[in-house]
Amino acid sequence: MSEARKEASPGMRLALDLGPLAIYFLAYSLTGKNIFVATGVFMAATLVAMLWSLARYRHVSAIQWFSAVMVLLLGGLTIWLHKEWIIKVKPTIYYLTVAGILLFGLRTGRPTLKLVLGGAYPGLTERGWTLLSRNWALFFAAMALANEAVWRTTSTDFWLGYKLWGAMPATLIFALANIPMLMRHGMNAEVEAREGPPLPPQE
Repeated sequence: MSEARKEASPGMRLALDLGPLAIYFLAYSLTGKNIFVATGVFMAATLVAMLWSLARYRHVSAIQWFSAVMVLLLGGLTIWLHKEWIIKVKPTIYYLTVAGILLFGLRTGRPTLKLVLGGAYPGLTERGWTLLSRNWALFFAAMALANEAVWRTTSTDFWLGYKLWGAMPATLIFALANIPMLMRHGMNAEVEAREGPPLPPQE
């Protein structure tokens, strides 16, 4: 019988999500604000994080695969075509795609987020999953609009700072804000304390 699949701790999940972005920001600063070199480093860091997750936990979710493929594809195009707007629009595409998937799941009566996070948060009712999927879909749609507004109207420096110090904290705060609703719909408080707030994979 195969060994049960290991689950990443909340800290490790956060490191795998935010680590490549932090390295991207650091590489941009250390290379004289060369976004093309930094994008190459971001691609490598994303690949390493995904391979680590696969090797250590024997699992990479479909949405994490999607995010990694987007980084590699659009990052590669950014470097090849030497057009920095390509990597800047990646979050918009990611957010809108995930929002669309979540809304489609709601429309068809299958809360898609449950497929990603269901095993880690037992006890949550179907109504709870529906509300959580709706909330994240609306949040991601708003984040897509925010990313478009920022990259089109500000400098690359500001955009990268926004991603690290604006978008990521906003995501964590939003996840925490959903906890009272989750508790009302059956999520076990001990599970939440151990695992941390439900946080979909980030772009």
